Amino acid sequence: MDNNTLSSKDYLNMDLLRFTTAGSVDDGKSTLIGRLLYDSKAIFEDQLEAVEKSSELRGDGYVNLALVTDGLRAEREQGITIDVAYRYFATPNRKFIIADTPGHIQYTRNMVTGASTANLAIILVDARNGVVEQTCRHAFIASLLQIKHLVVCVNKMDLVDYKEEFFNKIKKDFEDFSSKLDIPDLHYIPISALHGDNVVEKSTNMPWYKGGPLLYTLENVHISSDLNHVDSRFPIQRVIRPLSDEYHDFRGYAGRVEGGIFKAGDEVVALPSGFTSKVKAIQTMDGPIEEAFPPMSVVMTLEDDIDVSRGDIIVKPNNQTKVGQDIELMVCWLNEKALVQGGKYAVKHTSKDVRCIVKDIRYKVNINTLHKIEDDKNIGLNDIGRILIRTTGPLFYDSYRKNRATGSVILIDEFTNETVGAGMII
Repeated sequence: MDNNTLSSKDYLNMDLLRFTTAGSVDDGKSTLIGRLLYDSKAIFEDQLEAVEKSSELRGDGYVNLALVTDGLRAEREQGITIDVAYRYFATPNRKFIIADTPGHIQYTRNMVTGASTANLAIILVDARNGVVEQTCRHAFIASLLQIKHLVVCVNKMDLVDYKEEFFNKIKKDFEDFSSKLDIPDLHYIPISALHGDNVVEKSTNMPWYKGGPLLYTLENVHISSDLNHVDSRFPIQRVIRPLSDEYHDFRGYAGRVEGGIFKAGDEVVALPSGFTSKVKAIQTMDGPIEEAFPPMSVVMTLEDDIDVSRGDIIVKPNNQTKVGQDIELMVCWLNEKALVQGGKYAVKHTSKDVRCIVKDIRYKVNINTLHKIEDDKNIGLNDIGRILIRTTGPLFYDSYRKNRATGSVILIDEFTNETVGAGMII
Protein backbone atom coordinates (compact mmCIF):
# COMPACT_ATOMS: atom_id res chain seq x y z
CA MET A 1 0.00 0.00 0.00
CA ASP A 2 1.34 3.45 -0.88
CA ASN A 3 2.07 5.82 2.02
CA ASN A 4 -0.39 8.32 0.49
CA THR A 5 -3.34 6.00 1.26
CA LEU A 6 -2.74 6.39 5.00
CA SER A 7 -4.83 9.14 6.60
CA SER A 8 -2.95 11.70 8.71
CA LYS A 9 -4.83 10.56 11.82
CA ASP A 10 -3.95 6.90 11.19
CA TYR A 11 -0.33 7.87 10.60
CA LEU A 12 -0.04 9.85 13.84
CA ASN A 13 -1.55 7.02 15.89
CA MET A 14 0.62 4.31 14.37
CA ASP A 15 3.30 2.45 16.26
CA LEU A 16 6.82 3.76 15.57
CA LEU A 17 9.86 1.48 15.21
CA ARG A 18 13.33 2.99 15.12
CA PHE A 19 15.92 0.65 13.68
CA THR A 20 19.53 0.85 12.62
CA THR A 21 21.66 -1.07 10.17
CA ALA A 22 25.17 -2.22 11.02
CA GLY A 23 27.79 -4.58 9.74
CA SER A 24 31.10 -4.66 7.92
CA VAL A 25 32.12 -2.66 4.86
CA ASP A 26 30.37 -3.63 1.60
CA ASP A 27 27.90 -5.95 3.32
CA GLY A 28 25.14 -4.05 1.51
CA LYS A 29 23.52 -1.95 4.25
CA SER A 30 22.65 1.00 2.03
CA THR A 31 21.49 -1.32 -0.77
CA LEU A 32 19.24 -3.15 1.69
CA ILE A 33 17.58 0.09 2.82
CA GLY A 34 17.22 1.21 -0.79
CA ARG A 35 15.58 -2.13 -1.61
CA LEU A 36 13.32 -1.91 1.46
CA LEU A 37 12.12 1.57 0.47
CA TYR A 38 11.86 0.71 -3.22
CA ASP A 39 9.90 -2.52 -2.84
CA SER A 40 7.60 -1.08 -0.18
CA LYS A 41 6.80 1.86 -2.52
CA ALA A 42 8.27 4.36 -0.07
CA ILE A 43 10.43 6.25 -2.60
CA PHE A 44 8.88 9.21 -4.41
CA GLU A 45 9.14 9.15 -8.19
CA ASP A 46 11.41 12.21 -8.35
CA GLN A 47 13.77 10.61 -5.80
CA LEU A 48 13.93 7.45 -7.89
CA GLU A 49 14.57 9.45 -11.06
CA ALA A 50 17.43 11.30 -9.32
CA VAL A 51 18.97 8.01 -8.19
CA GLU A 52 18.66 6.56 -11.67
CA LYS A 53 20.28 9.67 -13.15
CA SER A 54 23.17 9.90 -10.68
CA SER A 55 23.88 6.17 -10.65
CA GLU A 56 25.26 4.19 -13.50
CA LEU A 57 23.02 1.25 -14.32
CA ARG A 58 24.71 -2.03 -13.57
CA GLY A 59 25.46 -4.43 -16.37
CA ASP A 60 22.51 -6.54 -15.31
CA GLY A 61 20.16 -3.57 -15.41
CA TYR A 62 19.82 -2.97 -11.66
CA VAL A 63 19.72 0.57 -10.28
CA ASN A 64 22.30 1.32 -7.57
CA LEU A 65 19.80 1.48 -4.70
CA ALA A 66 22.57 2.35 -2.20
CA LEU A 67 22.38 5.93 -3.53
CA VAL A 68 18.94 6.31 -1.93
CA THR A 69 20.71 6.78 1.41
CA ASP A 70 24.32 7.58 0.48
CA GLY A 71 23.75 11.28 -0.13
CA LEU A 72 27.16 12.84 0.56
CA ARG A 73 29.39 13.42 -2.43
CA ALA A 74 32.27 11.58 -0.74
CA GLU A 75 29.97 8.61 -0.12
CA ARG A 76 28.97 8.44 -3.76
CA GLU A 77 32.54 8.82 -5.00
CA GLN A 78 34.01 6.20 -2.67
CA GLY A 79 31.02 3.85 -2.62
CA ILE A 80 30.94 3.81 1.19
CA THR A 81 28.70 5.19 3.94
CA ILE A 82 30.38 7.85 6.10
CA ASP A 83 27.65 9.69 8.01
CA VAL A 84 24.43 8.41 9.57
CA ALA A 85 21.58 8.75 7.07
CA TYR A 86 18.03 8.82 8.44
CA ARG A 87 15.07 7.76 6.33
CA TYR A 88 11.37 7.70 7.18
CA PHE A 89 8.68 5.48 5.75
CA ALA A 90 5.46 3.75 6.72
CA THR A 91 3.44 0.68 5.86
CA PRO A 92 -0.22 0.10 6.77
CA ASN A 93 0.96 -1.58 9.99
CA ARG A 94 3.75 0.61 11.36
CA LYS A 95 5.88 3.69 10.70
CA PHE A 96 9.67 3.53 10.71
CA ILE A 97 12.76 5.66 11.22
CA ILE A 98 15.86 4.04 9.71
CA ALA A 99 19.42 4.98 10.66
CA ASP A 100 21.84 3.78 7.98
CA THR A 101 25.22 3.67 9.74
CA PRO A 102 28.77 3.19 8.39
CA GLY A 103 30.59 -0.14 8.43
CA HIS A 104 34.17 1.17 8.54
CA ILE A 105 35.94 0.78 11.87
CA GLN A 106 36.93 4.48 11.83
CA TYR A 107 33.23 5.43 11.78
CA THR A 108 32.21 3.31 14.78
CA ARG A 109 31.23 6.51 16.61
CA ASN A 110 28.66 7.21 13.87
CA MET A 111 27.24 3.72 14.41
CA VAL A 112 26.91 4.44 18.15
CA THR A 113 25.07 7.69 17.37
CA GLY A 114 22.62 6.01 15.01
CA ALA A 115 21.99 3.08 17.34
CA SER A 116 21.55 5.05 20.58
CA THR A 117 17.80 5.53 20.11
CA ALA A 118 17.03 2.34 18.16
CA ASN A 119 14.52 -0.32 19.19
CA LEU A 120 16.01 -2.85 16.78
CA ALA A 121 19.32 -3.39 14.99
CA ILE A 122 19.83 -5.13 11.67
CA ILE A 123 23.32 -6.61 11.40
CA LEU A 124 24.30 -7.58 7.87
CA VAL A 125 26.72 -10.41 7.20
CA ASP A 126 28.14 -11.15 3.75
CA ALA A 127 27.28 -14.79 2.99
CA ARG A 128 30.71 -15.26 1.39
CA ASN A 129 32.76 -13.80 4.26
CA GLY A 130 30.78 -14.95 7.30
CA VAL A 131 31.09 -13.41 10.77
CA VAL A 132 33.98 -10.92 10.80
CA GLU A 133 35.47 -8.45 13.29
CA GLN A 134 32.99 -5.67 12.53
CA THR A 135 30.08 -8.09 12.93
CA CYS A 136 31.24 -8.80 16.48
CA ARG A 137 31.98 -5.13 17.16
CA HIS A 138 28.53 -3.98 16.11
CA ALA A 139 26.75 -6.82 17.91
CA PHE A 140 28.61 -5.89 21.10
CA ILE A 141 27.70 -2.20 20.72
CA ALA A 142 24.05 -3.11 20.08
CA SER A 143 24.09 -5.19 23.27
CA LEU A 144 25.86 -2.43 25.21
CA LEU A 145 23.24 0.09 24.06
CA GLN A 146 20.51 -2.28 25.30
CA ILE A 147 18.93 -2.77 21.88
CA LYS A 148 16.66 -5.66 22.72
CA HIS A 149 15.87 -6.86 19.18
CA LEU A 150 18.56 -7.97 16.75
CA VAL A 151 18.03 -9.23 13.20
CA VAL A 152 21.01 -10.90 11.55
CA CYS A 153 20.53 -10.62 7.79
CA VAL A 154 22.81 -12.94 5.83
CA ASN A 155 23.11 -10.92 2.62
CA LYS A 156 24.33 -11.75 -0.90
CA MET A 157 22.84 -15.23 -0.78
CA ASP A 158 22.64 -15.02 -4.58
CA LEU A 159 26.46 -15.14 -4.70
CA VAL A 160 26.52 -18.50 -2.89
CA ASP A 161 23.73 -19.97 -5.03
CA TYR A 162 21.19 -19.55 -2.19
CA LYS A 163 22.66 -22.60 -0.41
CA GLU A 164 21.41 -23.32 3.09
CA GLU A 165 24.77 -24.51 4.44
CA PHE A 166 26.28 -21.00 4.14
CA PHE A 167 23.37 -19.55 6.14
CA ASN A 168 23.58 -22.29 8.81
CA LYS A 169 27.34 -21.82 9.25
CA ILE A 170 26.96 -18.06 9.81
CA LYS A 171 24.02 -18.62 12.16
CA LYS A 172 26.08 -21.04 14.29
CA ASP A 173 29.14 -18.74 14.36
CA PHE A 174 27.05 -15.75 15.41
CA GLU A 175 25.21 -17.76 18.06
CA ASP A 176 28.56 -18.84 19.54
CA PHE A 177 29.64 -15.18 19.87
CA SER A 178 26.29 -13.68 20.88
CA SER A 179 25.83 -16.16 23.74
CA LYS A 180 28.18 -13.87 25.75
CA LEU A 181 25.99 -10.83 25.05
CA ASP A 182 22.70 -9.53 26.44
CA ILE A 183 20.38 -9.87 23.41
CA PRO A 184 16.92 -11.11 24.45
CA ASP A 185 15.36 -11.30 20.96
CA LEU A 186 17.39 -12.61 18.00
CA HIS A 187 16.27 -13.37 14.42
CA TYR A 188 18.15 -14.74 11.38
CA ILE A 189 17.05 -14.06 7.78
CA PRO A 190 18.82 -15.06 4.54
CA ILE A 191 18.45 -12.27 1.95
CA SER A 192 19.70 -10.78 -1.28
CA ALA A 193 19.33 -7.01 -1.09
CA LEU A 194 20.30 -6.62 -4.75
CA HIS A 195 17.59 -8.96 -6.04
CA GLY A 196 15.06 -8.38 -3.24
CA ASP A 197 14.99 -11.96 -1.87
CA ASN A 198 13.31 -12.04 1.59
CA VAL A 199 13.44 -8.24 1.95
CA VAL A 200 9.81 -7.26 1.33
CA GLU A 201 8.57 -10.40 -0.40
CA LYS A 202 9.34 -14.01 0.53
CA SER A 203 11.97 -15.51 -1.77
CA THR A 204 11.22 -18.45 -4.07
CA ASN A 205 14.97 -19.08 -4.35
CA MET A 206 15.26 -20.31 -0.75
CA PRO A 207 12.37 -22.73 -0.09
CA TRP A 208 14.38 -24.19 2.80
CA TYR A 209 13.87 -20.94 4.79
CA LYS A 210 10.52 -21.17 6.59
CA GLY A 211 10.46 -17.73 8.25
CA GLY A 212 9.02 -14.45 6.98
CA PRO A 213 10.81 -11.70 5.03
CA LEU A 214 12.55 -8.80 6.75
CA LEU A 215 9.67 -6.32 6.41
CA TYR A 216 7.28 -8.79 8.07
CA THR A 217 9.70 -9.04 11.03
CA LEU A 218 9.99 -5.24 11.26
CA GLU A 219 6.22 -4.82 11.17
CA ASN A 220 5.50 -7.44 13.80
CA VAL A 221 8.35 -7.31 16.33
CA HIS A 222 6.86 -6.50 19.76
CA ILE A 223 8.42 -3.33 21.21
CA SER A 224 5.76 -1.89 23.54
CA SER A 225 7.14 -3.83 26.51
CA ASP A 226 10.67 -2.51 25.90
CA LEU A 227 9.90 0.78 27.64
CA ASN A 228 10.03 0.97 31.42
CA HIS A 229 6.42 1.41 32.57
CA VAL A 230 7.24 0.63 36.22
CA ASP A 231 9.69 3.30 37.41
CA SER A 232 8.06 6.72 37.01
CA ARG A 233 10.52 9.33 35.74
CA PHE A 234 9.75 12.87 34.51
CA PRO A 235 12.85 15.08 34.01
CA ILE A 236 11.92 18.77 33.85
CA GLN A 237 12.99 20.52 30.67
CA ARG A 238 11.26 23.83 31.25
CA VAL A 239 9.11 25.65 33.80
CA ILE A 240 6.20 27.40 32.06
CA ARG A 241 5.00 30.68 33.60
CA PRO A 242 2.81 32.60 31.10
CA LEU A 243 3.05 36.41 31.18
CA SER A 244 -0.64 36.81 30.44
CA ASP A 245 -2.78 38.12 33.33
CA GLU A 246 -5.37 35.50 32.47
CA TYR A 247 -2.96 32.71 33.39
CA HIS A 248 -0.82 34.48 36.01
CA ASP A 249 -1.36 31.64 38.51
CA PHE A 250 -0.36 28.93 36.03
CA ARG A 251 2.88 27.08 36.73
CA GLY A 252 3.52 24.06 34.51
CA TYR A 253 6.46 21.73 34.12
CA ALA A 254 7.29 20.65 30.57
CA GLY A 255 9.25 17.51 29.75
CA ARG A 256 9.13 14.01 28.37
CA VAL A 257 8.00 11.04 30.42
CA GLU A 258 11.00 8.69 30.50
CA GLY A 259 9.48 5.94 32.61
CA GLY A 260 6.35 4.76 34.40
CA ILE A 261 2.85 6.18 34.26
CA PHE A 262 1.68 9.49 35.74
CA LYS A 263 -2.01 10.19 36.43
CA ALA A 264 -3.86 13.16 37.88
CA GLY A 265 -4.01 12.72 41.66
CA ASP A 266 -0.77 10.74 41.88
CA GLU A 267 1.48 11.64 44.79
CA VAL A 268 4.91 12.69 43.53
CA VAL A 269 8.22 13.94 44.88
CA ALA A 270 10.52 16.46 43.20
CA LEU A 271 14.26 15.83 43.33
CA PRO A 272 16.61 17.24 44.56
CA SER A 273 14.39 19.34 46.87
CA GLY A 274 12.48 16.31 48.20
CA PHE A 275 9.23 18.29 48.37
CA THR A 276 6.07 16.26 47.76
CA SER A 277 2.83 17.18 46.02
CA LYS A 278 0.11 15.65 43.85
CA VAL A 279 -0.34 15.82 40.10
CA LYS A 280 -3.10 18.35 39.45
CA ALA A 281 -3.40 17.92 35.68
CA ILE A 282 -1.49 16.72 32.62
CA GLN A 283 -1.69 18.79 29.44
CA THR A 284 -0.67 18.16 25.82
CA MET A 285 -0.97 20.22 22.64
CA ASP A 286 -4.35 18.55 22.11
CA GLY A 287 -5.67 19.33 25.56
CA PRO A 288 -5.76 17.58 28.96
CA ILE A 289 -5.19 13.83 29.27
CA GLU A 290 -5.84 11.36 32.07
CA GLU A 291 -2.41 9.70 32.11
CA ALA A 292 1.05 10.10 30.59
CA PHE A 293 3.59 7.39 29.80
CA PRO A 294 6.83 7.06 27.78
CA PRO A 295 7.73 8.64 25.44
CA MET A 296 5.01 11.32 25.70
CA SER A 297 5.97 15.00 25.94
CA VAL A 298 3.58 16.77 28.30
CA VAL A 299 3.11 19.70 30.67
CA MET A 300 2.38 18.68 34.24
CA THR A 301 0.86 20.92 36.90
CA LEU A 302 1.07 20.19 40.63
CA GLU A 303 -1.36 21.02 43.42
CA ASP A 304 1.35 22.79 45.47
CA ASP A 305 3.71 25.56 44.40
CA ILE A 306 6.96 23.77 45.26
CA ASP A 307 10.52 24.49 44.18
CA VAL A 308 11.03 22.73 40.82
CA SER A 309 13.30 23.93 38.00
CA ARG A 310 14.97 22.70 34.83
CA GLY A 311 17.23 19.72 35.50
CA ASP A 312 15.09 18.46 38.40
CA ILE A 313 13.14 15.22 38.12
CA ILE A 314 9.66 14.23 39.33
CA VAL A 315 9.30 10.64 40.61
CA LYS A 316 6.99 8.61 42.85
CA PRO A 317 7.74 8.67 46.62
CA ASN A 318 8.09 4.89 46.92
CA ASN A 319 10.17 4.48 43.74
CA GLN A 320 12.95 7.02 43.55
CA THR A 321 16.10 7.20 41.46
CA LYS A 322 19.59 6.60 42.74
CA VAL A 323 21.44 9.74 43.80
CA GLY A 324 25.17 10.21 43.54
CA GLN A 325 28.19 12.11 42.35
CA ASP A 326 30.56 9.15 41.87
CA ILE A 327 29.23 7.48 38.73
CA GLU A 328 30.53 4.31 37.03
CA LEU A 329 30.16 4.39 33.24
CA MET A 330 30.76 2.26 30.21
CA VAL A 331 31.88 4.90 27.73
CA CYS A 332 32.09 4.86 23.93
CA TRP A 333 34.74 7.42 23.04
CA LEU A 334 33.79 9.58 20.06
CA ASN A 335 36.71 11.98 19.73
CA GLU A 336 40.18 11.82 18.19
CA LYS A 337 41.60 13.39 21.35
CA ALA A 338 41.87 10.50 23.83
CA LEU A 339 40.08 10.30 27.18
CA VAL A 340 42.31 11.69 29.93
CA GLN A 341 42.36 10.41 33.51
CA GLY A 342 41.99 13.51 35.65
CA GLY A 343 40.46 15.30 32.69
CA LYS A 344 37.50 17.63 33.19
CA TYR A 345 34.42 17.48 31.00
CA ALA A 346 30.91 18.90 30.87
CA VAL A 347 28.19 16.32 31.46
CA LYS A 348 24.63 16.31 30.15
CA HIS A 349 22.24 13.90 31.89
CA THR A 350 18.56 14.11 30.88
CA SER A 351 17.94 17.89 31.18
CA LYS A 352 20.61 18.47 33.83
CA ASP A 353 24.03 20.02 33.11
CA VAL A 354 26.99 19.50 35.44
CA ARG A 355 30.77 19.17 35.16
CA CYS A 356 32.91 16.21 36.06
CA ILE A 357 36.44 14.94 36.55
CA VAL A 358 37.53 11.48 35.41
CA LYS A 359 38.68 9.84 38.65
CA ASP A 360 39.70 6.48 37.20
CA ILE A 361 39.91 4.51 33.96
CA ARG A 362 39.09 0.97 35.08
CA TYR A 363 39.75 -0.93 31.84
CA LYS A 364 39.33 -0.99 28.08
CA VAL A 365 37.25 -3.66 26.32
CA ASN A 366 38.65 -5.85 23.54
CA ILE A 367 35.56 -5.70 21.34
CA ASN A 368 36.43 -8.86 19.43
CA THR A 369 36.94 -11.14 22.45
CA LEU A 370 34.96 -9.06 25.03
CA HIS A 371 37.95 -9.42 27.39
CA LYS A 372 38.89 -6.61 29.79
CA ILE A 373 42.27 -4.99 29.09
CA GLU A 374 43.27 -3.65 32.50
CA ASP A 375 46.87 -2.78 31.62
CA ASP A 376 45.85 -0.52 28.70
CA LYS A 377 44.13 2.59 30.00
CA ASN A 378 44.39 4.51 26.71
CA ILE A 379 40.81 5.04 25.52
CA GLY A 380 40.91 6.72 22.12
CA LEU A 381 38.56 7.24 19.20
CA ASN A 382 36.02 4.38 18.82
CA ASP A 383 37.27 2.59 21.97
CA ILE A 384 34.95 1.37 24.71
CA GLY A 385 35.93 1.24 28.36
CA ARG A 386 34.75 1.50 31.95
CA ILE A 387 35.47 4.70 33.86
CA LEU A 388 34.61 6.42 37.14
CA ILE A 389 33.62 10.10 37.12
CA ARG A 390 32.85 12.50 39.94
CA THR A 391 30.32 15.21 39.12
CA THR A 392 30.13 18.72 40.58
CA GLY A 393 26.52 18.12 41.62
CA PRO A 394 24.43 15.03 42.34
CA LEU A 395 22.79 13.16 39.47
CA PHE A 396 19.41 11.43 39.86
CA TYR A 397 19.85 8.34 37.76
CA ASP A 398 19.02 4.69 37.08
CA SER A 399 21.27 2.07 35.58
CA TYR A 400 21.25 2.10 31.78
CA ARG A 401 19.95 -1.47 31.79
CA LYS A 402 16.91 -0.27 33.75
CA ASN A 403 16.22 2.96 31.84
CA ARG A 404 18.07 4.11 28.72
CA ALA A 405 17.09 7.77 29.24
CA THR A 406 17.92 8.27 32.92
CA GLY A 407 20.87 5.86 32.66
CA SER A 408 22.81 7.66 29.94
CA VAL A 409 25.09 10.69 29.85
CA ILE A 410 27.15 12.47 27.24
CA LEU A 411 30.57 13.97 27.93
CA ILE A 412 31.37 17.29 26.27
CA ASP A 413 34.71 19.05 25.77
CA GLU A 414 34.34 22.34 27.64
CA PHE A 415 36.59 24.24 25.25
CA THR A 416 35.41 23.01 21.84
CA ASN A 417 31.83 22.10 22.91
CA GLU A 418 32.22 18.81 21.01
CA THR A 419 30.48 15.68 22.26
CA VAL A 420 33.44 13.43 23.07
CA GLY A 421 31.88 10.45 24.87
CA ALA A 422 28.61 8.54 25.20
CA GLY A 423 28.25 6.98 28.64
CA MET A 424 26.01 4.24 29.99
CA ILE A 425 25.65 4.18 33.77
CA ILE A 426 26.38 0.79 35.34
